[in-house]
Amino acid sequence: MRIKTLQLAIGAIFIFLCLALFYFQVIRSNLYLQLSKNNCIRLIPQEGMRGRILDRNGEIIVDSRLSFNVLFFPQQNSDIDRILLKLSSVLKIPAEDFKSKFVKTSRSFFTPVTLAENIDKQSAIIIEELKSELPGVMIQVAPQRHYPYARLAAHLLGYLGEIDHWRLNKLKNYGYESKDIVGYGGIEERYDYYLREEEGGLQVEVDNRGRIVRVIGLRLPKNGKDIQLTVDLRIQKIIEAALGDRKGAIIVLDPNNGEVLGMVSFPNFNPALFLRKSSAKLAILKDPDAPLLNRAISGVYPPGSVFKIVVAISGLETRKIDSATTFFCPGSINLGKQEYACWNTHGSQNVVNAIIHSCNVFFYRLGLLTGAENIYDYAIKFGLGSPREIDLPSEPSGFLPRPLWKRLTQFKAWFPGDTANFAIGQGDLLVTPLQITCLLASIANDGYLTRPHLIKAIDGRAVRFYKKTATPLSSNRAVMSLIRSGLEGVVMAPDGTATILSIPGVPISGKTGTAQVSRGQPHAWFAGFFPTKKPKFAI
Repeated sequence: MRIKTLQLAIGAIFIFLCLALFYFQVIRSNLYLQLSKNNCIRLIPQEGMRGRILDRNGEIIVDSRLSFNVLFFPQQNSDIDRILLKLSSVLKIPAEDFKSKFVKTSRSFFTPVTLAENIDKQSAIIIEELKSELPGVMIQVAPQRHYPYARLAAHLLGYLGEIDHWRLNKLKNYGYESKDIVGYGGIEERYDYYLREEEGGLQVEVDNRGRIVRVIGLRLPKNGKDIQLTVDLRIQKIIEAALGDRKGAIIVLDPNNGEVLGMVSFPNFNPALFLRKSSAKLAILKDPDAPLLNRAISGVYPPGSVFKIVVAISGLETRKIDSATTFFCPGSINLGKQEYACWNTHGSQNVVNAIIHSCNVFFYRLGLLTGAENIYDYAIKFGLGSPREIDLPSEPSGFLPRPLWKRLTQFKAWFPGDTANFAIGQGDLLVTPLQITCLLASIANDGYLTRPHLIKAIDGRAVRFYKKTATPLSSNRAVMSLIRSGLEGVVMAPDGTATILSIPGVPISGKTGTAQVSRGQPHAWFAGFFPTKKPKFAI
């Protein structure tokens, strides 16, 4: 009886095994045939070149060059440690680093892992020669971003890095994926969609030792589009050398069409440092001087006496004063119990002389006569208090105070002293250097507000960015003539506040400004345009 029961049990097991074998070999044969094929088919990614960035004359500012990466196709065998140790001896990189990267980035036994990037050519040749000893290891030739001028125009260009969670959520519908390299800041970020390459790849069949048997398919990568800027590399080099290691910013643009010819901010950084993980990159991110901040468009500061241009226009346009109106400057005025000082004793001043000498007392009195609301309206009209819509990321609005704002947010009354401070560009007023450049550009081109921009062409096709107000900001040409006379005198008159900038044969117009801050050194400004008669540059 027991023997018969055992025979039945063995028979049942045998029948079960036969049924299972039939199920897997016949019924599910297509599935396992496909899995078997997938087991011997691998995808080797091939990257395209990111688009180049050129200056207005076609000079290359940023391009890409070939680099050598080490790819490893992990195998289910016991040779992984030996292979990584062998690579370590060739590349002089600790094997533990390779193991750590392998564990962190390995997804499956059929997905390649990048163990090392941008190795030198000699090491790449050695690894190719040792291919028989390094099964599963492959040298991939890949493009890498190249910045031939290092720090030059760093804030204009931006840098590259792995996509973060915020950008991935925002851009995933546009084909962006985890681990993609994208632009951060500057042109690299603003025009990333055009600059980014389209990845291709090889589909290859390998044997049981991971050796390539044949190429099954190929999808060629596509290069990104080249972008030509309005920037002139010669001007960019000049203004970077002029600024040197001073904290600040310089902008040069064409006042007639808004083309940015040069822009620099300091402290700056080397974009190439962000192409790899390094302590230098971490130091940039932690630097209290904020080298990643583009002070030219993202920094907000009180404009000081440069703002007097707006106050003068508002007073003349509203007919609170005319060219003959004078105010006497004894060196200060009293408003209530508070004394408001001028930096000098100027005596009797009309509007042109007040601009030339930057007389605070004249503009205190003009501001009180014109009124804070009128000044606010003209500041808005000339582009302050709102972004200038330049094609770069992270442009703030700045801030224009007014009586209603103070009443609603601080629950306080607006006093005459607030108007006096407002009239000389102090108090809560904040602007960006770009806004001030556009203000001077509008004076240079007879009152038209242009849109600043950096793009000249994409993929060889011109981009029409030119945009300005349909009608002049000032309908009174006599007003603009008075303002231009004052600005010319600031530089060209012997007692002008910027006479140090006077160059024989080059008539320059402009305005200086010194904005006091609660702590530290004051902000120093110069904004102007040249040549005076037919301006080609606003700065």
